[in-house]
Amino acid sequence: MNGERIHTSDRSVADDLAYLLTLSRPRFWLYLAGPALVGVAYAADSTADLVAPAAVALFAYFLVPANVFLYGINDVYDRDIDAANPKKEGREARYEGQRFVPAAVALCAAVPLALLPVVPAPAWPWLAAFLVLGAAYSAPPARFKTTPLLDSVSNGLYVTPGAAAYAAVAGSQPPALAVLGGWLWAMGMHTFSAVPDIEPDRAAGIRTTATVLGKRRTYAYCGACWLAAAGAFAALDYRLGALLLVYPALVAGVATASVAVDRAYWWFPAINTAVGTLLTMGGLWRLVYG
Repeated sequence: MNGERIHTSDRSVADDLAYLLTLSRPRFWLYLAGPALVGVAYAADSTADLVAPAAVALFAYFLVPANVFLYGINDVYDRDIDAANPKKEGREARYEGQRFVPAAVALCAAVPLALLPVVPAPAWPWLAAFLVLGAAYSAPPARFKTTPLLDSVSNGLYVTPGAAAYAAVAGSQPPALAVLGGWLWAMGMHTFSAVPDIEPDRAAGIRTTATVLGKRRTYAYCGACWLAAAGAFAALDYRLGALLLVYPALVAGVATASVAVDRAYWWFPAINTAVGTLLTMGGLWRLVYG
């Protein structure tokens, strides 16, 4: 009997961890951890900086715990909306009131406090910005995700891991144009990802940038954000700007071709990983070859 209880308990813990893993959206892990890698690559003055304790700690946090925090708080406050969202059927977890989820979210929000001894002070404001914007996006009273334009602008939070990693390794703040370009990219990416949710959000009475603009004008908005992002990066290095042009080209292709947006939506983790890899390789090339 005792053995059966232990087995059941172990299985329950394993199931809870598996649920949290699904909730954290593994396909999107690099949306937070990737910018941290890019930030480290461009901040490093030597190869030793690439594996500095602060760099490793920030990458580890933004790879999994930060995603549990960000998507967990989103799922908790979107429980009623997600009941009718088809995206929750297979690749994402549907929150149904499990008590361990808010506890896990709170724990992951507190992890940066444990990182402060190894993460230099210039990175602290970016960590704070990530936590504040991550919570305010989904949680009342702010709940930016239900306010058109603010839902888009607040998603600049995806730039904060890169800025934090850069500041931690370099000991100074990242270039303003890089932050601006990354922020505009994140705005476009968020709004494009909201296109598949237009009908469920409208049915639930949720107003977002995408529901207000509609599909066609949302595509135009995303294209404008991504063009502006490419321009900001081009002001730093024309090669960076040229790389970012892949995004307005892609949204133009989706808008004009007979491609279902809910299908194209799932292409972007791979596309973003490829672009992020090239950005990181550029930083490493600078480090090794000058």
